[in-house]
Amino acid sequence: MAATSAYREPVDVESAQEWLNRYISAWLSYDPDQIAALFSDDVTYRYHPYDDGVVGRDAVVASWLGEDAAPGASTRDAPGTYEAEYAPVAIDGETVVATGTSRYRESPDGPVVRSYRNCFVMRFDGEGRCRDFTEYYAREP
Repeated sequence: MAATSAYREPVDVESAQEWLNRYISAWLSYDPDQIAALFSDDVTYRYHPYDDGVVGRDAVVASWLGEDAAPGASTRDAPGTYEAEYAPVAIDGETVVATGTSRYRESPDGPVVRSYRNCFVMRFDGEGRCRDFTEYYAREP
């Protein structure tokens, strides 16, 4: 008998894009409740594909907020100095691959000083929460 997955509802382009929009909103606000709402209780979140990952929703929220620095994690960004857009490019059952761009400024009204191309590989539970997240990125020259 095959193992069953926690996945129950299909992920489609619309629900994947809605989740990505909430991800950006949570990043822009650093609101702990918005961050927590994105992830399952037992999520594994990898800032890099070679990381063991941050495990558990509370640990991910603390990591995002800079309260519990995971090895290789990003530092908390200053308000108004970053922006992003991401979109799903492939969906297979509970797995979504998204790509996009994140840009950073040294001051809120300043020019973009760093830009990254991102790829996220995510697996969702049946409640629309991410249970496994891995980020790949490359800095633009």
